[in-house]
Amino acid sequence: MIDWSGYLGLILQGAVVTIELTLMGSALALVMALLAGLGRLSRVFAIRALATTYIEFFRGTSIFVQLFWAYFVLPFIGLELTPLQAGVLALGLNVGAYGAEVVRGAVQSIGKEQYEACVALNLSRGQGMRHVILPQAFLVMLPTFGNNAIELLKATSVVSLISLADLTFQAQVVRAQTGSTLVPFATILVIYFVLAVLISWGVRSLERRLSRGLDGVRV
Repeated sequence: MIDWSGYLGLILQGAVVTIELTLMGSALALVMALLAGLGRLSRVFAIRALATTYIEFFRGTSIFVQLFWAYFVLPFIGLELTPLQAGVLALGLNVGAYGAEVVRGAVQSIGKEQYEACVALNLSRGQGMRHVILPQAFLVMLPTFGNNAIELLKATSVVSLISLADLTFQAQVVRAQTGSTLVPFATILVIYFVLAVLISWGVRSLERRLSRGLDGVRV
């Protein structure tokens, strides 16, 4: 008779690692999305070119390859990362590249009259973007950012390839030790689903809260 309580503890330990990866990876992805998305709209050619290169590179290459580069190749140039750091870096940069196009599209979706109002109020381009355009654009970005966070959550399973003890890695350990595939993988399936639902709920709650204050931002 298998004592599943101990194995459940292993899987819950993996859930903690998966949550850490998701939170830190999403934070990095958000920063990179904002930087690259706004960079695509810059009037400076070098900034636009750098942002475009980043976006196209990380959208056009495999997350598996990016992860292996972060963990196995970067040490050759003196940058040695832990498995957790490599996972956060690869996931954040990858998802951030997709989020950058969301940022660009959201900013461009703001009505022309809002930009004209910024000029009428004698706001600089940076001031208008920070105080008027971005608060409105962020509300447009939120639903897709939520989807991106869920995609990042699901993509965390790739870190098991570099022996980081996330949910998928621990499920494989339990399967190897018990010979059961159904129980461990059914368990992590439910955990992934619950985490995805929590992300969706959090994003919708934030969206409703920001919507209430949006009228005070429009000019």
